[in-house]
Amino acid sequence: QVQLVESGGGLVQAGGSLRLSCAASGRTFSRYAMGWFRQAPGKEREFVAAISWSGGLTVYSDSVKGRFTISRDNAKNTLYLQMNSLKPEDTAVYYCAGSNAVGIATKYSQYDYWGQGTQVTVSS
Repeated sequence: QVQLVESGGGLVQAGGSLRLSCAASGRTFSRYAMGWFRQAPGKEREFVAAISWSGGLTVYSDSVKGRFTISRDNAKNTLYLQMNSLKPEDTAVYYCAGSNAVGIATKYSQYDYWGQGTQVTVSS
């Protein structure tokens, strides 16, 4: 089992940037494919970005492609999400998640471990 704790959320103006971090503890972080999801009020949790165990493969949702970058540092047991050119529609609670899937995982059902989430609010 792995425990995940997100940080780095906050309030930012449109066009600004934030970097989210997800610290992992427990079993070996590097064995898991990792991802970021988000959930806005009244909406379902949606996929944002995913990364393979080595960091060599990444996938993004169309809504964040070109603005967000997912990365990981296996030596520090940490997952990151660099968010640039933020828009009000990016406002949501952001969750990091770990998957036992081989390769990369983009579906909610593929993820086995979840953090508690961190709030990101983008003002217009």
